[in-house]
Amino acid sequence: MAALGGDGLRLLSVSRPERQSESATLGGPGPGLCCWVSVFSCLSLACSYVGSLYVWKSELPRDHPAVIKRRFTSVLVVSSLSPLCVLLWRELTGIQPGTSLLTLMGFRLEGIFPAALLPLLLTMILFLGPLMQLSMDCPCDLADGLKIVLAPRSWARCLTDMRWLRNQVIAPLTEELVFRACMLPMLAPCTGLGPAVFTCPLFFGVAHFHHIIEQLRFRQSSVGSIFLSAVFQFSYTAVFGAYTAFLFIRTGHLIGPVLCHSFCNYMGFPAVCAALEHPQRWPLLAGYALGVGLFLLLLQPLTDPKLYGSLPLCVLLERAGHSKAPLCS
Repeated sequence: MAALGGDGLRLLSVSRPERQSESATLGGPGPGLCCWVSVFSCLSLACSYVGSLYVWKSELPRDHPAVIKRRFTSVLVVSSLSPLCVLLWRELTGIQPGTSLLTLMGFRLEGIFPAALLPLLLTMILFLGPLMQLSMDCPCDLADGLKIVLAPRSWARCLTDMRWLRNQVIAPLTEELVFRACMLPMLAPCTGLGPAVFTCPLFFGVAHFHHIIEQLRFRQSSVGSIFLSAVFQFSYTAVFGAYTAFLFIRTGHLIGPVLCHSFCNYMGFPAVCAALEHPQRWPLLAGYALGVGLFLLLLQPLTDPKLYGSLPLCVLLERAGHSKAPLCS
């Protein structure tokens, strides 16, 4: 899929035969080779990201502050270099996105405020039941809770907590950068936007299998339980990855997926079993059901591309000769 030159777009409108010729030019090395390059590039990114966590030899567990600091360093280096993989992919396939690399990866100002607020609001609606559960189990009232949350001392404590920084800042930022902002532009011209939403999370889900190494090394549970836990983690991280990939495509921004990722890391997987045994289980279960219902109802309206301006991935596909995808409208 070679690049269209400056006059290429004008030539496309002259006649049908010229358009076919130009489309052939867009094919560059051929669709098959383009897909192989895309898949290999995504695999390389996933392996580099996970591999960077293990370049440091240590007998300490993953939650030890020293281990977390070292992993911060290696993950930030890999994430900072990951856009170079997209540049190399562009050169190998000949695809020209029609936008700057940063814009393609979701770093842009157009529509940034709704892109930061609306996906997070949508995700909080989905977690209505768990949020109600958290509120019911909290020993302090709403006013006291807000005072604690907004207190500078609380934020200072969080910013010096290595686990908090990992779960709420570094992991969401670097994982969304590598597994969404870099991988989706490479996969979309090969698979189309719809399949890319479900293909991209597979790399994300498989990347989380590295936790097995840690659990086996420290004998944290039986082998069967560890592998069962890994399969469950793969499943929900793949589903979550599909959701953030959807958000990235529909908004054209990275900030929404990062904030949603951070929020979900804080909330954890919904404690449905605890809700079933809760003294106020019926209001809680109603909250769970209402949250899911409202989420499904508002999913399309709150991610309407009209709210966020021109979508870089949709521009990329149009220049690559694809018809307009449903996700672009």
